Amino acid sequence: MPETVIYAASWLVSPPAAPIAGGALLVSDNTIMATGTLAELKLAHDGVPVVEYPGCAILPGLVNAHTHLELTHFPSWRLRTHVDYNPHRFVDWIIQLIKVNRGIKPEEYQASVHEGLRMCLESGTTAVGEILNRPALAHIHRSSQIAGRLFFEVLGHDRGMFRSMLDQALAACGTDTEATIAPGISPHTAYTIGGDNLALLQEEVIPRALPLAIHVSESPAETDFIFDSSGPLAQELYPFLGWERYLVPPRRCSPTELLDRAGLLTPSTLAVHCVHVTLADAEIFKQRGVHVVLCPRSNAQLDVGRAPVALLKKMGIPLALGTDSLASNDSLSMWDEMRFALETFPNVLSPDDVFHMGTGNGAAALGLAPACGSLEVGKRADFQLVANTGTDPRKLLERAIFEGQVLEVYAGGERYKGMLS
Repeated sequence: MPETVIYAASWLVSPPAAPIAGGALLVSDNTIMATGTLAELKLAHDGVPVVEYPGCAILPGLVNAHTHLELTHFPSWRLRTHVDYNPHRFVDWIIQLIKVNRGIKPEEYQASVHEGLRMCLESGTTAVGEILNRPALAHIHRSSQIAGRLFFEVLGHDRGMFRSMLDQALAACGTDTEATIAPGISPHTAYTIGGDNLALLQEEVIPRALPLAIHVSESPAETDFIFDSSGPLAQELYPFLGWERYLVPPRRCSPTELLDRAGLLTPSTLAVHCVHVTLADAEIFKQRGVHVVLCPRSNAQLDVGRAPVALLKKMGIPLALGTDSLASNDSLSMWDEMRFALETFPNVLSPDDVFHMGTGNGAAALGLAPACGSLEVGKRADFQLVANTGTDPRKLLERAIFEGQVLEVYAGGERYKGMLS
């Protein structure tokens, strides 16, 4: 394919701009150089080859702001390792996850990440906020077409072990110089990191201006544990991990308040899930400029409740969407996530809302808004061709979400060759 190409379709859709009938993109190498109608671009760039997709809409590539692609093969691992039962509570699921992971070989995680990247691209996702527990797998992301941010995960109570894990994560961040894959740190949760280690994170990570991704108030078990050191996390998870000696007196605060006291909530922090945040928590998010990533299908599958989306939206807290992993979801499709979000919050979210959460807001949450999330001049050429969007500009996004079919995906201006078409 020539380095400079015009891609045209029946529609060019990149909210908040109005859809362009007969729209087109001029792409040079991996960058969007111009947008407009096909007639305009052909007139201004005579002789440039044109690739047309009649009956389709060109839309931005989707941004999955919270993934764990290491766990893509989790459903089959669970069966193979005979840890196949249906957890009835959140803590049961965590223990199941740990048991299954203990039986997996390092090379199996590589295959799992490759499969996750394939599934993302085939469903129109071109950027991810990936939580990576194993820094050695980062090269797989760097060599893929997908852009995004790798959040290297850290957790634990033992000071020496945590220091070693953090040093490895920081070293991995230091080698992540690819423009399309940015680094970050993921302190797992407030209940899996000791108080002294939260302080260490503030000392070591915040001065480096590395973005953070933290699971916050995902379940009632978490909020109970942080508030008064009780419940199934204290009674079952901590003994299972041998962490009984790390139990602390009741802190009488929420996970959000604890993280805020530790100085870990900043404009470059992603608070993930936030199912059980309060008005006071939301006010902290607002004051600190925190981005919230919602994972409604994962929350439903783990039966932990629904995030207070109306409250978060009313307060103007920026919201993004993520699928989480296949350990707690049925697919890595952001289209599936958008549909579910609309069905779950029908009087709160609109098609425009969820599409922006899955594109521009996701890119902003990852600190990548200058590079992706919309079809604008100067941005990376991440786009998808979606069929079945109709001929009427009204409710075009709604039709794309509920009836659209992804036919082609371009990431960084390069066609993803794994598509069935």
